Amino acid sequence: MVFELQADGICVTRVTQTAHAKPKVALAKFYPLAQLETSVLLSNIHKELQTKRYDCSHLLSAGEYQLLTVETPGVPQEELKTAVRWLLKDMLDYHVDDATIDVLDIPVDKNAPARKAMMYVVAARNQLIAQRQAMFDSVQIPLKVIDIPELAQRNITTQIAPADRGLALLSVDQAGSLLTISFNGELYLSRRLDINLIQIGTPNTEYQEQLFEKLTLELQRTFDHIDRQYPFISLAKLVLAPASPEISALLAYLSSNLYIPVEILDLAAVFDLTPELQQTEQQSRFWMSLGAALRHEDKAL
Repeated sequence: MVFELQADGICVTRVTQTAHAKPKVALAKFYPLAQLETSVLLSNIHKELQTKRYDCSHLLSAGEYQLLTVETPGVPQEELKTAVRWLLKDMLDYHVDDATIDVLDIPVDKNAPARKAMMYVVAARNQLIAQRQAMFDSVQIPLKVIDIPELAQRNITTQIAPADRGLALLSVDQAGSLLTISFNGELYLSRRLDINLIQIGTPNTEYQEQLFEKLTLELQRTFDHIDRQYPFISLAKLVLAPASPEISALLAYLSSNLYIPVEILDLAAVFDLTPELQQTEQQSRFWMSLGAALRHEDKAL
């Protein structure tokens, strides 16, 4: 069961998975804050859903953590996080001792000449992690995992990517854009772009045209980077996450200006959805939490 704190409320999502069938959305419910304190709303949710019956996770929001790329230290596994902390000391805007970290490998091509191995490091302030853990503990919600949107998008990509092809996925919301590129179930690249849904929705203006040009250029640069750094990854297409109707104008522009196919994802192709999630607006709201609900790993921050 995934808990995502949004500006106006809390998304709670649960997905069940069985072999040879699409993942089934067992729960996707939005609880508006409506002047309540977050902890009070979480307590109400706990009582209604009896959350102790489930493994629960919490999805962080952009700005609550950093995702950094570092060269993989050549040390034994048990010394890895200590070595990574040393690498991070000049990369964070706070003291590294105040950071909770986790690591994620970026696999290399086993058939290619040897090259430096890289990894992602997720870093969040100890204070934030402790506060969130305490908030969930106080209402008896058994929080097992703290997750991030990049991995939620990777999980969705894994469901739709063609075999042995890479897939780029772009989501746009009111806070900005998140681009991820995944291959064979692994995250190879993540970028946040300062282009949001409100800007994209500015209709038929010179500003919108400039915005689309900027986004296209950034996408093309990213795809070129993937070609150079990971030549074994052949991108099949760019998929846009479901959003408001304004995303259709972006789809048309990108389709005309990128060398790979571009399409909007209907989550019904990924999940066995509840009736409420047939609506694009609801797919957009639950996008990240649905991806997080596909998680298999047990690692937590």
